[in-house]
Amino acid sequence: MAMTDAEDGTGLPASLEMAWGLRERPGKGPRPTLTLTRIVDAAVALAAAEGVDAVSMGRVAKELGVSTMSLYRYVTAKEELYILMADVGVGAPPPVPPEVRGGGWRELLSHWAFAQRAVLMANPWILRIPLTGAPVSPNQLAWMERGLAALAGTGLDEGEKISTIILVGGLVRNEAVMAADMMDAIVKSGVSPALAMDRYVRTLRLMTGPDTHPAVTRLLDSDAFTGSGEPDFQFRYGLDRILDGLEARISGSPPSTP
Repeated sequence: MAMTDAEDGTGLPASLEMAWGLRERPGKGPRPTLTLTRIVDAAVALAAAEGVDAVSMGRVAKELGVSTMSLYRYVTAKEELYILMADVGVGAPPPVPPEVRGGGWRELLSHWAFAQRAVLMANPWILRIPLTGAPVSPNQLAWMERGLAALAGTGLDEGEKISTIILVGGLVRNEAVMAADMMDAIVKSGVSPALAMDRYVRTLRLMTGPDTHPAVTRLLDSDAFTGSGEPDFQFRYGLDRILDGLEARISGSPPSTP
């Protein structure tokens, strides 16, 4: 993302300043018929329907019935548009339920992680937007604030807090990317998720056995692939192990063995 050079300014492009409410409209002259909100909403709708690759300045302009050049009064590059799209896509963090709000840092951070995961699973197109820098948009910063606030009172220093947020956020994103990739593959195959998993298990049973792949055989004989286990088990397991280590760091005791 291109940043402005003014040392006394925000360092943000005009489009991001508008997203923060620091600019009401771009440039001078007659009041324009477009708004930044209309442009971003059209781009988001396009990404949700056809994927991020379908989004271009020209295509968004066509959807809005305006010239491509008119968009550049608001957004100077597609990369800026991506940032604004992602900000709209993630939205503001949801309210924290009273039972979570009354809990400790572990409950708060777990809620933060699951809420992020829900957003990304519902809007997988966000995962296809390249990461070009640290978060600077309103909603992204609101999520950062919520995550850091969850760690207040833990005794962690600020560097440890942001490192924790990055670590947990990485788990969230990685799990959502894998889920989106698998769903894309299943959709392209033309079969249901259950049938796709059944075929995978059958292939593994044909290609492996207790003599050559004893660990894989034990996995296949378990309920790990049957869907009879706890919903979201894999994500919750990974998150709990991270939180176990963090709890040990906070308490000063060795992490427990799961």
